[in-house]
Amino acid sequence: MNCIIVDDEPLAREEMHALIKEVSPIEVLGKFANAPAALEFIAANNVDLAFLDIQMPMVTGLEFATQLPKQTLTIFTTAYPQYALKSYELDAIDYLLKPVDKSRLEKAINKAEVYGQMLSDKTAKNTIESNTEQYLVIKAERKFYRINFADIRFVEGLKDYVVIYTRNQKLITAMNLKTIHQKMPQDTFLRVSKSYVLNKDFIDSFDHHTIYLGESEIPLGEVYKRDFFNIYSGGSLNPDAL
Repeated sequence: MNCIIVDDEPLAREEMHALIKEVSPIEVLGKFANAPAALEFIAANNVDLAFLDIQMPMVTGLEFATQLPKQTLTIFTTAYPQYALKSYELDAIDYLLKPVDKSRLEKAINKAEVYGQMLSDKTAKNTIESNTEQYLVIKAERKFYRINFADIRFVEGLKDYVVIYTRNQKLITAMNLKTIHQKMPQDTFLRVSKSYVLNKDFIDSFDHHTIYLGESEIPLGEVYKRDFFNIYSGGSLNPDAL
């Protein structure tokens, strides 16, 4: 896997480059001070992963992400936490706050490598063969997998695919999030953002912006917030009270 770094601050670019070298063998193809320069490079080169600052002149990192090729994954790096939810709506792999923590960076790169491999491996593109009230049957790598709904923790939408996270594995399916959600029990699986559907039985806690399932943190979208509070609590919680 290779990557580029896009940040208008020279010191930030050098620090990110040094951190990447410490935690991963992925190749840094280039470092750019603005989005137009990075787009010109991407037009002539295959880029697997882009580390994007958000607050940049001319074109912001969020605007830049919408112009990237489908095969280029993104990780945002910024000092501003308020853009986290918007980044996930753009199918970002992760959102890292500056100063970037080394262990968080390593985790984000590992996730990008796994997703990149799944998305590029055509033999791994699963299909949903059937479903009942209790389970889905998914075809993957010349095998059929029965996945009980009770074992699904959450489903993440990523570009033209969804990733199904169960208690002990994850599988990728060439399907959009709305379609797979329609095949799941609606009283158990809740749409909580543009990119996530989760099993409410696995929820440990939540606040105005995030839902926690063990070590997994799922962003709670503003559009879905009131319905989530009403459904999860049976109407007894007011989202404006937190």
